[in-house]
Order: sequence, then C-alpha cells, then structure tokens
Amino acid sequence: MIAPATFDFLVRKGALHETRVAPAIAPAAVDLAPGQVVAAVDAFAFTANNVTYAVFGDAMQYWDFYPAPDGWGRIPVWGFAEVLRSRCAEIEPGERLFGYWPMSTWAVLSPAEVTAGGFHDATPHRQHLHALYNAYTRGAGDPGYDPQREAPQMLLRVLFLTAFLIDDFLADQDFFGATSVVIASASSKTALSLAHCLHANRRGRVAVVGLTSPAHVAFCQGL
Repeated sequence: MIAPATFDFLVRKGALHETRVAPAIAPAAVDLAPGQVVAAVDAFAFTANNVTYAVFGDAMQYWDFYPAPDGWGRIPVWGFAEVLRSRCAEIEPGERLFGYWPMSTWAVLSPAEVTAGGFHDATPHRQHLHALYNAYTRGAGDPGYDPQREAPQMLLRVLFLTAFLIDDFLADQDFFGATSVVIASASSKTALSLAHCLHANRRGRVAVVGLTSPAHVAFCQGL
C-alpha cells in the first residue's frame, strides 16, 4: 500500500492489530494560531514501550496526547522533528526538536516557558497530562545533542530518564528504610540505567541486586 504524502497512522482502540493510514492535510495548509508551530516528524523509536502506551491508552490517558477519530488512537512515540512553520517568536523554522510525537507526518505544538534548551507544550487538551511528556528539547541548545547519534538517543534517552526518576523517588523516600534494591529484568535498558544511577548517586549506601535469566548473566556482568 502506498501511503499518502501526509498521513496519520491509526490503530483501533481495543483491537490494536487493526490499523489504517488516514490522509491528512499538508502542513503548509495547517491554520496556526499565534504562538504555535508545526513540525515534520522525521524519525522515531518504536519499542515494546510504545505498545504499552497503546495497551494502557485509556487507563493512563496516552490516547489524550494526540486525539483521533472515535474508536481510533494515535500511538505516541519518542523521536525527532523539524519545525516547518512558526508563529512563536522564540522558535525558528528549521529547528530540530526531540520529544513526544504522534505516528503522523506532522504535529502542532504550542511552545511555552521557552528557554535555549527547550520548552513545554501548552496545547490546552494536554495540560492534565504528565509534564514529562509535554517537554521538548531544542537540538541547538542541548549540549548532548549529536546529529549523528539521533537513533540511539531517541531509543535510550527516555529509558534513562525513567531510571533517573525512579532513583530520585527512592532517594526522596529514604529507600523506605531498605538497605538493598532488587532490580528485576536486569538486562533491560531501564534496569541497566537504574543500576548505574543507584551506584553513581548513592555510593554504596544501598546494595544493588540484579535478577536475570542464565542466558543474560554474562551480558549483565560485562556491563
């Protein structure tokens, strides 16, 4: 099947195996309100994590980020986009953005709290959703951005951020009085990131134990 030049990839809520490619208007024809930008979604990572977004789309409001016709949903993904048009004084066309996008050709954002490093999307229907998913990074202002390494960044960055937040939460709770942290599925990218944070930030305050299958022991030890 040949996809139209601009489109939305949709999945049926409750029957994720049912999909369709829906034509969309060209980004040049999008009616931007003052303060908005339209960005072309160039590349994104798609993993089991994104399937989780779809499975829990209603329960955890993942469908709310990018609304779709009744009965259908747009699975959110992490990746890169380029600003095509802007009515936001602080954002220029051509800027490279990293963040949370739909599986679509383009998306409209309403940048707020704009800094050199990024901004938050102030689109009204997204304000009840977690701030983590409304944060966008500007490539030109990100000291860690490397255009040659976009693929691993969009695959790994958010998983490391998840681990960082877990580590921060445990520290805030004084580890609930525990002296050990046991990490299941220790070969997963999030688990490896969490182990790194616990070792780097807690300096031996808690013992870190990883659980994994025999097949993955050597891999985990090698890290």
